[in-house]
Amino acid sequence: MSQRLPRQLHPGAWWLWALGMATAVSRTTNIITLLVFAAVVWCVVSFRRSDAPWARGFGTYLRLGLIIIAVRVVFRVLLDAQYGTTILFTLPEAHLPDAAAGVRIGGPVSLEGLLAAVYDGVRLATLLLCFGAANVLADPRRLLKTLPAALHEIGVAMTVALTVAPQLVESGHRIRRARKLRGANGSRGGVIRGVMIPVLEDALDRSLVLAAAMDSRGYGRHADQTRRTRVITATLVLAGVAGVFIGTYGMLDGTTPRLLGGPMLAAGCMVAVIGVRVGGSRVRRSSYRPDPWELAEWVVMACGVGAAAAMFVASSVDPDNLYPTLQPLRWPTLGLVPAVAALIGVLPAWLAPPVDLGEASSIAREVAVAP
Repeated sequence: MSQRLPRQLHPGAWWLWALGMATAVSRTTNIITLLVFAAVVWCVVSFRRSDAPWARGFGTYLRLGLIIIAVRVVFRVLLDAQYGTTILFTLPEAHLPDAAAGVRIGGPVSLEGLLAAVYDGVRLATLLLCFGAANVLADPRRLLKTLPAALHEIGVAMTVALTVAPQLVESGHRIRRARKLRGANGSRGGVIRGVMIPVLEDALDRSLVLAAAMDSRGYGRHADQTRRTRVITATLVLAGVAGVFIGTYGMLDGTTPRLLGGPMLAAGCMVAVIGVRVGGSRVRRSSYRPDPWELAEWVVMACGVGAAAAMFVASSVDPDNLYPTLQPLRWPTLGLVPAVAALIGVLPAWLAPPVDLGEASSIAREVAVAP
């Protein structure tokens, strides 16, 4: 019963869940499966977001996703849309010099080419929604407290960078409300001058204020350390990160040798952990009221990992359904294993503890008045 009491979930659990969902989404171009995963992410955000300022921006991420799809389709139509035999219409084709051989602007536009652009655009948009959900559900400032000491300085920079998008959303809402109260409508050019420029300026100012507040509170300070220890730490961390990248690519790409997949990922994680442990002595800090990691955090993390694992299984059981063919055209369907993966991913909407709205509001007020 204690896990069901209202409280703020550990931000790392939401980020791990979002990374698992993003990994699952990256394994398919099936538009039905992608739309189901997008609905899953929206459902979890709707059930478990707070009323803090950074939790109101999911609609913005959704609009950005639609823009990504539109841009992907437009570029495909203009540059390379003749990907099949079902020609829909023909655009005027520009004649390019011989130096630009292989590049085509305009020409026939096929249904297969449009669908390929839509599939790729929907996958990118769904990936954006997954990371947007992590920004909406977890406060980046709380995530900074949970980072290991060796990654504290990098975490400060990442926290300042991650707060730019939520600050943009919050600034946009505040400026739009202020314009409505003043009765301003104006032309489109006036809206750009009256909204976009103040939003960008306000978000940048707030991020700089956050950086200055962190600097005044001692974030980024480190203890004295010999040059040899610093070199060893940097080498281990960089080698571990490179191993993690290579191993992740090897697991996602089926044509990569197996030794560059799971074994390289495990070795990279081990080396990175050793480097983090060695460099942990650089920063000595304490944490006031650290966020607990309890059963609910493990459950949410397991849901994200489980969804990704189920999609890896689906790529071995039914790969044709994950990447529907366009030649010949075939209507995509939702497979059994991807459906199970989506069901696993949506479980945090009910298994995560309910949000304490009063606590979230108090945290938002403290952040708003912080110097």
